Amino acid sequence: MNELPLAVLLASVLATATPLIIATLGETITEKAGVINLSLDGSLLLSAMVGFVVGYETGSFLLAFMAAAATGASVALLVGIYGIYLGQLQVAVGFALTLMCKDLAYFLGNPYSRLQGPQMISWKIPGLSEIPFFGPVLFQQPLTVYAGLLLIPAIWWYFYRTARGLELRAVGENPQACYTRGIDPRRKQILYILIGGALVGLAGAAFSLGIKPGWGRPQGIEGIGWIALAIVIFGGWHPVRVALGAFLFALLQVGGISLQNIWTAIPAQVFQVAPFPLMILALVLVNMLEHKSIQRWLEHRPGLAQLLDKLKGDPPRALGKTFHPD
Repeated sequence: MNELPLAVLLASVLATATPLIIATLGETITEKAGVINLSLDGSLLLSAMVGFVVGYETGSFLLAFMAAAATGASVALLVGIYGIYLGQLQVAVGFALTLMCKDLAYFLGNPYSRLQGPQMISWKIPGLSEIPFFGPVLFQQPLTVYAGLLLIPAIWWYFYRTARGLELRAVGENPQACYTRGIDPRRKQILYILIGGALVGLAGAAFSLGIKPGWGRPQGIEGIGWIALAIVIFGGWHPVRVALGAFLFALLQVGGISLQNIWTAIPAQVFQVAPFPLMILALVLVNMLEHKSIQRWLEHRPGLAQLLDKLKGDPPRALGKTFHPD
């Protein structure tokens, strides 16, 4: 390639981050409404399998992504029914669905393992793709990358600039108050968990049809769902910060591949696994800011305290709590 190595690196980070961005934004919508969907890891796998199989059988990317979105929404609906209407522990329901979806994905997808299926190609935006440096990075990407980038400002605008977004945040903070004002919190939560689940499904298809085309065991997306949940917390339930967390994780992944060629004495598995503990370590450090001893230490360092305060995020107060109208 003639592009500068930095341009190639950034283009790879952008493409790698796209499924994670879509999944984390979907979970951000769900959790902003006060529901925890812990089924992400299994839902991503099942959606990736369904998207690949439908794409392989029909040759249509549109049908593949629609089927994957429906799969993610269906899994999320189960979380909503059991967690919101039947009053079961949302964490327990989501964890059980993760295990079930994972096994189901590998069982149903076994006949399609290692088959050569459809693969999304880069779509060059006329004129803009010829811009030096920025053209290859931003304007020579698959359509899923453009969709993921557009989702970030769209969801931010919906959260903080619309009446519907205000209702969404209110349901996640105080469903009782919403109920007294004529808003049905449970109906809102079901709506947004379906939207969030559909985005998770789209993320699964974006992976199996774009980032690592194909299906097999083990699938490269395995474990990403848990990272997505951590990034939502790391990003403080704010769509822009959540997206930045996804970019950071993608940078660690792509950077690890580059470092393999520099430090050849280190086993390749170390670089493949490293982004996961590093992301979890960042989450732990952010949560440590809530510790009283850390806060007392920061009282004497106002500049640092102001900077670190921007890293903190308050979870929705009703997150994971079942609302009972009676």
